[in-house]
Amino acid sequence: MWFQLCFTLKNKISDTKGTGNKIMYNEIDFSKVIAVSNRHLTRLPYLDQVERICSFQPRAFLLREKDLPVKDYLNLSLAVKKICDRHQVTMIPHFYPEAADAADTDILHLPLWKLKELKEKGAGRLTGMRIGVSIHSTEEAEEAAALGASYATAGHIFATDCKKGLPPRGLDFLKQICDRSPIPIYAIGGIRLDPEQIQTVLKHGASGVCIMSQMMGM
Repeated sequence: MWFQLCFTLKNKISDTKGTGNKIMYNEIDFSKVIAVSNRHLTRLPYLDQVERICSFQPRAFLLREKDLPVKDYLNLSLAVKKICDRHQVTMIPHFYPEAADAADTDILHLPLWKLKELKEKGAGRLTGMRIGVSIHSTEEAEEAAALGASYATAGHIFATDCKKGLPPRGLDFLKQICDRSPIPIYAIGGIRLDPEQIQTVLKHGASGVCIMSQMMGM
């Protein structure tokens, strides 16, 4: 009887390791979530973690690996793009226009200074592309839009270990930007896989949220 009880409990625990794990996230609207990559934070081997994240079908997967040399980044982007395509998730390359070219995607995320630099050089390679931009003020949001950005990420909204020592800009800042911005704004910084927190952010005008740490650790 004891053996049968242990066997039954073991099977129940095993069941939670598959699709059962998704139950804990069933209140999250992942169509509002851009997953942000950080291979140093993954719970699983990196590409396995990407596979798991994409199985929830977030709005997009932003491949932001700032410390990788361009060649390594390009190789990683091709591997990640295959996984994203398999799950019908948009992969957004970060910083390198050549990564968007290599991955045959029409979207790219840039710092505002990089977008301005490319525009000044004559950014023919950006023609027809959707461009996301990281911004930190209403003025930057308006400038990004004037430069042709399709959306912007604004933060950091809540306290986060990624910005230790820097106070969060808060929800009032987010609302001000969303009210004035002519392009969609995605909130970033300290946002968790918490349906109440996400709903609060959306109620302040954001089109969605960007989540890194908890997506990498899910």
